[in-house]
Order: sequence, then C-alpha cells, then structure tokens
Amino acid sequence: MHKVLLVDDQKLIRDGIKSLLGLSGKVVVVGECVDGSGVLTACSQLQPDVILLDLSMPVMNGVQTLASLKQAGVSTPVLILTTFDEHELVLKSISYGARGFLLKDVSLETLVQAIATLADGGSWFAPNITERLLGSIRQTSDAGFSMPAQLEPLSDKELEILQLMAAGYSNKEIAAALYKSEGTVKNQCSAILAKLGVRDRTRAVLLALELGLIN
Repeated sequence: MHKVLLVDDQKLIRDGIKSLLGLSGKVVVVGECVDGSGVLTACSQLQPDVILLDLSMPVMNGVQTLASLKQAGVSTPVLILTTFDEHELVLKSISYGARGFLLKDVSLETLVQAIATLADGGSWFAPNITERLLGSIRQTSDAGFSMPAQLEPLSDKELEILQLMAAGYSNKEIAAALYKSEGTVKNQCSAILAKLGVRDRTRAVLLALELGLIN
C-alpha cells in the first residue's frame, strides 16, 4: 500500500481523488494540504511515498513547493496533477525535480500506476504533456531548441546523468551520487546538451522523454 500526501487547494478535488484512490486498494492518502506551506511538516510527520501536487494554488503554489522541498533536501518523489494551463510552470517544475506529470482527467488506473512507479524510483510523464511542451518550445524563436539532423548517441554514463538531471539533481549532487568531480559532471552535462541540440537542462529532459531515452 503506497502512502500519498495530497496537495490541492480545491476540497472537491481532494475528496474525489482520495475516494478514488481508496477504491484502488493499492494507495492510501495519509495527509492533505491546501497549499504548499504545510508540505514540509506533513512530509516529516507522515513520511509519504509520493506527493500529489497541484501547480496553481494560493499562498504557495506548486513550483514554490518544489523549490522548498529541494532546498530542504526532501527526496520524496512529486507527481504533478495539472490542468496544463501554464507551460512555464511545468517547465520550472521539471527544473526543480518533479518526477511525474498527469492531467487531472487521468483515469484511476493510470494514476495508481504512476504513483506506484514513482514510489519505486521511476518517473511518469504523460506523453501529451511532453508533446505540447515541446511544441510550445519549438514555436518560440529564442527557445534554444534545435533538433540535430542526426542525434549523436549518448553513452551509458551520459544517460545515467540525464536521468539524475530529470530527477532535479544539481551538478554537485550528481557528482556526489556518481563519485565524480563537479567539474567532470559539468563537462558531461555540457556534452549532453550539445548532443541533444538544446541550451538548458529542462529542454534536455523534455527531449529525452519524448525520444524515450529516459523514463
């Protein structure tokens, strides 16, 4: 049974999700927050396996919540439930380490699968979300997105680093995890961006998801 902390400002949504997850017999909602301000305390007290997080909330929104979790060193995986109204919020969430994205009209089966995947250390990004994000990036003239005519293969080590980038790890954290110097990791990250034809880590993660390089 996977334990979930549910963070959403709309009570009707929280009640609906809680009831549906209870019907699955595989997930239990152990706590609820109406915004991000109480998430750190709830995580410490309840030790959830996954945080289900809305993006648009008063007081402290989803991106601010992710930033606070990262700053506090909380490693609980975060699954964003969004209506996909604001692309920039989703992009920023990736940069802060969100491990999954789903639309709020998702089926119960998919939601339960996504929670289980994140709880087991994986990621879950709805294909339509990454497709629309990449579409919006391509339409922006200064977005720094240029798909190489022929993608240069990434090494196993580069793929490992890319997976850690997708989890929101900084260069320093990646270096510690892989027992490398920060300078070496920085150079490898630059090589990954060059191979993928993008200018920053967020776009590298999005493209890698679309290409199936990471999951």
